Amino acid sequence: MTFMARTTSRPPEDLAEKIIDIDVSEEMRGSFLEYAYSVIYQRALPDARDGMKPVQRRILYQMNEMGLRPDRGHVKCARVVGDVMGRLHPHGDSAIYDALVRLSQSFAMRVPLVDGHGNFGSLGGDDAPAAMRYTEARMARPTQLLVEGIDENVVDFQPNYDGQETEPEVLPAAFPNLLVNGSSGIAVGMATNMAPHNLGEVIAAARHLVLHPDATLEELMEFVPGPDLPTGGTIVGLDGVRDAYARGRGSFKTRATVSIEKVSARRTGLVVTELPYNVGPEKVISRIKELVQAKKLQGISDLKDLTDRNQGLRLVVELKNGFNPEAVLEELYRLTAMEESFGINNVALVDGRPRTLGLRELLQVYADHRLDVVRRRSEHRREKRRERLHLVDGLMVALLDIDRVISLIREADDTAGAREALKGAYDLSEVQARYILDTPLRRLTRFDRLELETERDKLNKEIEELTSILESDKKLRRVVAKELNAVTKEYATPRRTQLRENDGQARSAAIPLEMADQPCHVLMGTDGTIGRSKGATLPSAYEGIRTKHDSVATSLPTTSRSEIGLVTDLGRLIRLPVVELPEVPDSAEEEPPLASGLPVEEFVQLEEDERVVSVVGVHTDGPGFVLGTRGGVVKRVAPDQPPNKDDFEVIALKDEDRVVGATQLSTGEEDLAFITSEAQLLRFSASAVRPQGRPAGGVAGIRLTEDARVLWFGSVPSPQDSVVVTVSGSSQTLDGTDGGSAKVTPFESYPSKGRATGGVRCHRYLKGEDTLLFGWIGRTPERASRADGKPVRLPDPNDRRDGSGEAMRSLVTSAGSGQTDSGIVSVENPPS
Repeated sequence: MTFMARTTSRPPEDLAEKIIDIDVSEEMRGSFLEYAYSVIYQRALPDARDGMKPVQRRILYQMNEMGLRPDRGHVKCARVVGDVMGRLHPHGDSAIYDALVRLSQSFAMRVPLVDGHGNFGSLGGDDAPAAMRYTEARMARPTQLLVEGIDENVVDFQPNYDGQETEPEVLPAAFPNLLVNGSSGIAVGMATNMAPHNLGEVIAAARHLVLHPDATLEELMEFVPGPDLPTGGTIVGLDGVRDAYARGRGSFKTRATVSIEKVSARRTGLVVTELPYNVGPEKVISRIKELVQAKKLQGISDLKDLTDRNQGLRLVVELKNGFNPEAVLEELYRLTAMEESFGINNVALVDGRPRTLGLRELLQVYADHRLDVVRRRSEHRREKRRERLHLVDGLMVALLDIDRVISLIREADDTAGAREALKGAYDLSEVQARYILDTPLRRLTRFDRLELETERDKLNKEIEELTSILESDKKLRRVVAKELNAVTKEYATPRRTQLRENDGQARSAAIPLEMADQPCHVLMGTDGTIGRSKGATLPSAYEGIRTKHDSVATSLPTTSRSEIGLVTDLGRLIRLPVVELPEVPDSAEEEPPLASGLPVEEFVQLEEDERVVSVVGVHTDGPGFVLGTRGGVVKRVAPDQPPNKDDFEVIALKDEDRVVGATQLSTGEEDLAFITSEAQLLRFSASAVRPQGRPAGGVAGIRLTEDARVLWFGSVPSPQDSVVVTVSGSSQTLDGTDGGSAKVTPFESYPSKGRATGGVRCHRYLKGEDTLLFGWIGRTPERASRADGKPVRLPDPNDRRDGSGEAMRSLVTSAGSGQTDSGIVSVENPPS
C-alpha cells in the first residue's frame, strides 16, 4: 500500500520534486524498531559490564563530578536531580529521583550506592519517599569503586544529548555490580529481572575466573551457591537457581524468616523478622487480616507489628491454643506473601545488544571489562610517567651545566630565541626546553637535583612495572585479582539469605492444623501453679532439691481438647479449656513437674478474696465430684453441669462458709476424709453421700464443736500408700515465728466412721499448744513448705495416730505429694 501527500494548491516549484511515496508498513516497522532500540539501550536494560542503566550511571557520574564523596556533607537531592537532568539525562525529574531513591534503599540494594539522609521509602513501597526538596544524598563508600580511575582514560566517553558535554559509556566498576545488586526493567519485547548476590561470594567467583579463564560453571557455583537478598529470608528450591545460572532463566521461592516463640504467658506466636524480597509488612498484615475475617485462616488470635528502627522488622502472629504452629505457618506461606516466587531473567546489554546470560557469561563479561579497564589504566599511567620522565631528563641536563643555560637565556632576545638556543645547545625537545624556561630559579639547587634523581629512578621503576603488566597477560590478571580481593576485605558482609533444598513440603503438609485430642493429665501444685502433661503418661517423681513447685496437689486425667472445672472457695465452678494450659516436662528427674506451669490466676478472673481450691472434670456422666466446706458440709455434685455456661455455682453456701476441698470421683467408692482444727479426723466412704443437683447445699459431713473448723477435705484413692500430715501449735502465734509440732502418720492407722460423726483423734498437743494449724492427706513422698514457698523437712512417720508431733523450726502452711498421680488435695492456710 502506498500513498501520496495531497494539497489543495499547487506546491512551489522548489518543493514539487521532494514529495515521495512511502510504504506505510516499512515506515511503521522502522520507526518502531528505532523506538524499541531506544528503550532497550537508553532506559530499561542494564549494561552487563557495570550493571547500570543509563540514568543510574549518569546519577553516579554526576555525583562524582559534583564532589559528593562519602567524606563530604550531604546535599539536597533536588540539586543532584537538577544537574543530572540539565547536563546528561533528557527526561523528567521524577524518573531521575526514583532511580536515585532506589540506589539508596538498603532493602532493595544488597550494596546501596547512595548514602541518603531523610525518608527514602519503606520495604514494599508501603511508605512513599519524601519529595526531593526534603531529602539529601551523597555517594556511598562502595560507589567510589565504581567510578574510581574514570579520569585515567579507562572507559570511552560519548557526547551527551545536546553534544555540548560528554558522559562515560560505562563505569570502571571495581566490583561486579550487576550480580551484587541485581536489576529489573521492562523494555519493548523483553524484560530483565536479576537477583542480588553476596559481594564476597561474587568477587570470589570473579577472581577465580580471572585467574582460571577455563573455569567451568560448576566450579563458579561453588563460590556462588545462590542469591543473597537484601531482606534475608530463605530460598526454597535451588533447582531453579541452577537453571538460571546455566541458561539465564529460572525461578525460586523466597520465604520469610519465622521463629516460634512464647509471646505471652499463655500464648505461642510466630515472630516474623525477615520478609521475602520486595514484600512489605503492610501487605502481609492486610492479607492476614483479610483471611482471618473471611475465616479462610484459622488459629490466629492477634497480630501485632512491633517493627522499629532498633530491632528492625518484627511481626508477631499470636496463635490460639490448640493449633499447631508449624501447620499455621505453612498456611501463611501458602496464602500470603510470606512466600513469593522470584523469576530470574538475566537479560543485559553486551556490546549494545540484549543477551540472556548465565552466571559464567555474566562473570566473563565483567572480567573482560575489568581486564580492559586495568590495561587502559596501566597504559595511561605509563604514558603519564614517560611524559614526566622526559621533563625530568631535560631538567637534569640543564642542572649539569646551569651556568651556560643561564647565559644562553640571558643572551637571547626573547623567549622563543632562548628556547631555540637551548634546543640547539643540548639537543632538547620543544617540551623540555619550554619546561626549563618555566622552572623557577629556586628549584635549580643541589637539593632539587638530588630530588630529581630520586624521582627519575622511581619513574623508571614504575614504567618498568607497568610495561611488564601490559606485556604479560598473567600479570595483568593477577593485578585484577588482587584489586578484587582488596574490595572483598573492605566491603564483604556475611550472607543474609539461607538456602534450602525443596525437601520439606510433604512433611509440612502432613501436620494437622489443630492439635489432636490426646490423653493427658492436668497438674496443679500446692502454690496454685497449673499445667498439663504432654501425653497420657505422667511425669515421674521428682527426687531433686525440693522447691515450692515440686508438691503436686491435683492430678486429673483428661484429654488435650476437653475442658476442666476450677472449683473456688466461694462454691463456683469455672470452665477452662485444657489446651490453654502450658505443657510440663515429660520427666521430672531434673526439674519439678510444674516448673514450667503458670499461676492459675492467669487463666480465670477471680474475686478479690476468692481462690481456686481444686481441679475437677466437667462431665455429663460418671459419679461426679465431691466437695467439703469449712463448716463440715459435704456435697456430691451430680454430673449435670450446663453446657452453655462457663461459670456457675455448684453449692449453695450458708452464712460465711467456704469450700476447702474438692475431688473428682472415679468409682464413687473412694474414701473421703475431713481434718478439723480440733485435731479430729473423719474417714468414710463416698458411697455414703448421695448425688445432689447444683442448687443444693449439701449434707452433714463431720460434726464440729462451736469453735472448730475444717482444715482439709479430700479423697484418698490409695489408702495403703497415703499418709496424714498434721501440724499443731498455739492459736496465739500464727505469724510463722513458732513452727509448732508436726507429725506424719500412715492413713491406714485411722478407722472408717459413719458420715456426720465426730471422727477420731489424730494429733496430741504439746505443752503450750491448743489447736491444729494444718492438715493434709496424700500419697508419699510427702512434700511440705512454708508460707514463702521454701521447703520444710517433715519428721519420719509415726504409727501412733493420736500421738504428739515433733517440734518444728518453721511453720508448715502447705503440703503435697512428690508423686504426680496423687489424689486431689486442698489446703487452707491459717489466718494471719
